[in-house]
Amino acid sequence: MPDGREKVGDLPLSYMVEAAQGPVRLSYFAPPEHLRAYFGSVYLFTESAEHYLDVTRADVPQLRFMLRGSGSYHFHDGTVAPTPKICLLGPTLGATRFELDGPSCVVGVSLLPAGWVSLDGGDACALADGVRDMTPEKKGAMAALHASLADLHDPETIAAHCWSVLEQWVKPLPVTTWQLLEAVDTWLMGEGSPRIEALVERTGLSPRQLARLTNRYYGCPPKLLARKYRALRCSARIALDQHSWQELCEDGRFYDQSHFIREIKHFIGLTPHQLQTEPTAVAQLTLLRRSLGGDVAVLNRFS
Repeated sequence: MPDGREKVGDLPLSYMVEAAQGPVRLSYFAPPEHLRAYFGSVYLFTESAEHYLDVTRADVPQLRFMLRGSGSYHFHDGTVAPTPKICLLGPTLGATRFELDGPSCVVGVSLLPAGWVSLDGGDACALADGVRDMTPEKKGAMAALHASLADLHDPETIAAHCWSVLEQWVKPLPVTTWQLLEAVDTWLMGEGSPRIEALVERTGLSPRQLARLTNRYYGCPPKLLARKYRALRCSARIALDQHSWQELCEDGRFYDQSHFIREIKHFIGLTPHQLQTEPTAVAQLTLLRRSLGGDVAVLNRFS
């Protein structure tokens, strides 16, 4: 369960969720209140195996600092990319396999659209299912953050240091942009199978305008975005809430069971049956992010 901890003045530093599975340990830290619109969580991932393979579901962008070990990403389209020591992983639109050589330690930050704007500023779709080496970015500040994290060992101290640096990089957004992001997030979370017509009605924008804006901030057009979050929500209900995937198939506006299985496999990397009976270590531990509860943006709890 979340463990609330006051650390920086009157601001809650983090609500931590920590668990281990086999050689893998994963800790999540919810952001201070003033950063919750920008970032989903800081997390610390460690694994002790000499060689480790696993899969992560489709997700929001991630900023990752590899403090120990090396590895590569295998994207759903067949592309393979080695991970830089300081890696900006764009929004992923399908399950992504990763491979680690030797014991590893990674500090990561999940980026909501406003956080993406603060760190990158370009169209998110340009880096969808891709990586960028961030070592030279922010005039050396990224490399300095990596170096300082490498000298820290206590997870809470690591999280506190990340938040203190990240808050210096956030950018205020126009009111109209905040309104758009809120409308899209609410749309994604408000329906089991989000309908494009509902988003058009909610925003007053045309489908063409919405496609341009969701490509920019979320990495893909509304239809694909809706499919992604429909699968993420279903996977959490299967693995955490023990819902029957057959019933979810009938309730989620899928064509049939075959369609349901294909969608879950594409976005999660596991079949519904595997989610229920034999989820991988990372699949199990990633779902714990939802346990951060009301202290993170609702969109992030399902990604």
